[in-house]
Amino acid sequence: MNIVCLDLEGVLVPEIWIAFAEASGIPELKRTTRDEPDYDKLMKWRLGILKEHGLGLKEIQATIAKIDPLPGAREFLDELRATTQVVIISDTFEQFAKPLMEKLGWPSIFCNTLEVADNGEITGFKMRCEKSKLTTVKALQSCGFETIASGDSFNDLAMIQASKAGFLFRTTEQIKKDYPQFPAYEEYSDLLNAIKKAL
Repeated sequence: MNIVCLDLEGVLVPEIWIAFAEASGIPELKRTTRDEPDYDKLMKWRLGILKEHGLGLKEIQATIAKIDPLPGAREFLDELRATTQVVIISDTFEQFAKPLMEKLGWPSIFCNTLEVADNGEITGFKMRCEKSKLTTVKALQSCGFETIASGDSFNDLAMIQASKAGFLFRTTEQIKKDYPQFPAYEEYSDLLNAIKKAL
């Protein structure tokens, strides 16, 4: 049995931190996993900037409330889910993801959790498991699933490499150049066709 594992940000919805960087006027927060492969380092750096500016969960959630899925994402996901099992595996946090899952028709998502103080300050984060995307794909494979994976960033490469088929979607030129073995697509229709052929 097949299961498709998709990244969330950059693939189905805009990058949350980039949207928040623009809304808050803090350009440093535009840094994502496309720029920094070490997610732990990236998140600690982000939390430091939030603390410095006195910003917390409420402000980020206000930005997320205005974010819509990327054009065509909901239709792509609906058609894919009518064809096969799909799970979104993301390094985002449940406190960020919920309103976006509603807009995408409540697909299954495996993500992480923020630690938030009573005053709304984000004090830390709890990863669901180590190397969450790769670990999840390997766990699904151990349950008898064959995985097909797609994502756009450094933190998606391990799950793409570990799957029976893997695709880059709207990634950077550098990642395309460094990983020419993975087909790279820009349009949902092309990604959908590639996944269907791999099933």
